[in-house]
Amino acid sequence: MSKYPTIRARVIDCKQGAVRAVRYNVDGNYCITCGSDKTVKLWNPLKSSLLKTYSGTGNEVLDAASSSDNSQIAAGGADKACTVFDVETGKQLRRWRTHGAQVNAVAFNEESSVVFSGSMDCTMQAFDCRSRSEKPIQIFNESTDGVISIDVNGHEIVAGSADGNYRIYSVRDGTMTIDFMGDSVNSISFTPDGNCILAGVMGGMVRLMDKSSGKLLASYKGHQNTDYKLDCRVLQSIEHVASGSEDGFVYIYSLLDSHIVSKLEHPSKVIHSLASHPKKERLVTAAGQMIYLWVADDDAEVLGE
Repeated sequence: MSKYPTIRARVIDCKQGAVRAVRYNVDGNYCITCGSDKTVKLWNPLKSSLLKTYSGTGNEVLDAASSSDNSQIAAGGADKACTVFDVETGKQLRRWRTHGAQVNAVAFNEESSVVFSGSMDCTMQAFDCRSRSEKPIQIFNESTDGVISIDVNGHEIVAGSADGNYRIYSVRDGTMTIDFMGDSVNSISFTPDGNCILAGVMGGMVRLMDKSSGKLLASYKGHQNTDYKLDCRVLQSIEHVASGSEDGFVYIYSLLDSHIVSKLEHPSKVIHSLASHPKKERLVTAAGQMIYLWVADDDAEVLGE
């Protein structure tokens, strides 16, 4: 029995041009896809069913995030705006246009009262969802190049930048720690336990870093990454790391000894976006206009008894 996703259980044609990103919601029952046709779509990946389409962004959508109560979806993209949709009605609740370039990443805080957005204008901005203000409540302008990826965990925000650094902001202490990765940090995320940081770096290297000391705990290489922003994530069991690649595979590494334990083959060459299920050993990946659901071979809910 494998304890990591190896079986392609579902293939969904999103019909929204190129899928720029795929993200799970908080409990993993639904997933969100961002399209180059200016839409965000909400799916039930197990049933391969489209639940709703959200439109009204001015250009292609590059990232989206779901709020903790599943009532709102934040989206950012090439229209330089950060948009919040109401999940049920599909209406636009908020729209902030304070960035000077495309928005690469969006994230909610834990209470879903604040939206963070990272942009090519070298800033990360925080917006209060509850106020009517058009302006951000804070602008983080420490980055010297575009902010490419954001993750939030409790009172900490980590932002990966094209300047080769990731920065951890602690809202509680008002401190910022910075770690140099050598090349553009394309994907940044906290591990599920919140103690470490997984950084995907341009050039085909994924590094697991200790959050408090900044020590390199492990590095994973084997996948190819020279041209695109690729996602990497620690899977829910905290035993494996999944990374996109530009050679037609998603690579699954063993977290502890960095070996490649599996390669998930895709029909497309570049698999740039992926998301790991928050509670189960599942992976959803995006390549071209399709998304793919991968499960472990003992996943009875998806595969049937």
